[in-house]
Amino acid sequence: MKRLKIIEKLSQFHTASKDELAELIDNISDSELEFLRQKAQKTAQKHFGNKIFVRGLIEFSSFCKNDCLYCGIRRSNKNAVRYRLTKEQIMQCCRQGYELGFRTFVLQGGEDGWFDDDKMCDIVKAIHNEFEDCAITLSLGERSFDSYKRLFECGADRYLLRHETADEEHYGKLHPKEMSLKNRKNCLYNLKKIGYQTGAGFMVGSPYQTTQALVEDLMFLQDLKPQMCGIGPFIHHNDTPFAREIDGSVRQCLLLLSIIRLMHPNILLPATTALGTADKFGREKGILHGANVVMPNLSPIAHRKDYSLYDSKICTGDEAAECIKCLSGRMKNIGYTLTVDRGDYKKIDE
Repeated sequence: MKRLKIIEKLSQFHTASKDELAELIDNISDSELEFLRQKAQKTAQKHFGNKIFVRGLIEFSSFCKNDCLYCGIRRSNKNAVRYRLTKEQIMQCCRQGYELGFRTFVLQGGEDGWFDDDKMCDIVKAIHNEFEDCAITLSLGERSFDSYKRLFECGADRYLLRHETADEEHYGKLHPKEMSLKNRKNCLYNLKKIGYQTGAGFMVGSPYQTTQALVEDLMFLQDLKPQMCGIGPFIHHNDTPFAREIDGSVRQCLLLLSIIRLMHPNILLPATTALGTADKFGREKGILHGANVVMPNLSPIAHRKDYSLYDSKICTGDEAAECIKCLSGRMKNIGYTLTVDRGDYKKIDE
C-alpha cells in the first residue's frame, strides 16, 4: 500500500522524496511495477498519443581521448577498431535517412579532438543548409561553453551528454582521475543556458552503483530539468576493466524509465539500443514503460560493429535504418506508430 501511494504521488505531483524513491527502487513488487508501468504509459500517451519519435543515429568517430572504465572505445583499448567518417560520408548518411523519412539526425562520436570546432561547424552547417526541415542533435562529449555556443549558432538544435552517475564517489569509480562529475554537470547546465534541447542520462546497474546513487540521478534530473534523458542497462565490454562485471537489470531499467516519465511527463525518453541489446523485446518493453523515442542506426554498415561501446550491441536487422519497416511493425504490434518528424520538445502545461 505504501508503494502504491508513492506511485500515485509521482503520477499526480511529479515528485517524491529520496526515501520514497529508494523504497520503490529497493522493494517494488511485480504487481506494483505493473501499476507504475500503466501510470507511466498513460502519462506518455496523454502528452504524445501513440506516437514514437524516430532519430537517425550516425556514429561518426570511434576515437576517444577519454579512458572511461566501462567503455569499449576508451583510449587504452588497443583492440578497438578506430575510424572517422568523412564529411561526405556523414552527408550521405543524412541523405539516405532523409529519403527514408528521417527528420532528426544524431551525430555521435567519442571525444575526438580531430573533429575540432571548425570541422564540426562545417559539418553542422552543411547538414543545416541541405536539410532545413531537419533537427540536428550532437553527442560529442565535454566541450567548452564557447564551443557549444558556436555549434549552436551554426545550426545544432539538441545535445546529448549522459552524466552516467550523479553520485560523486560513484563517478570516480567509473572514470579516470582527470574527469570530474563537476565538469560534466557544468557542461549540461551550459548547454541549457545556451538554448539547446539538452539530454542527460545514466547507466543502470553499473559497477559499484548503489540505490542512493540511483536516487541522486533522479534528483539531479529534477534539478536540471533536461528535455531528453537516455538510460540503459550497463552491459560489459570484454576489453575493459569491467569485463567480468555483471550486466545491469532490464527490470530495474524499466522501473526507472517509468519513474522518470512520471517525474517529467513531457520528456523525450528513448527506448535505448542498450535496452534492446539486453532484451530482444527491450525496446517494446521500454515504450510500454513510458519511453517515446527510438534511434535506428544510419551509420555505414561497414562501421556499425566498430562503434563498440559494449559487447553484443545490436547493429543489424531492426536496428538498421534500412529495416525501418520492421521496426515500424514491431511498434504497431504493441499499439504504437513511428513518426519521423522532428519531434521537438514542447513545454507542456502540466
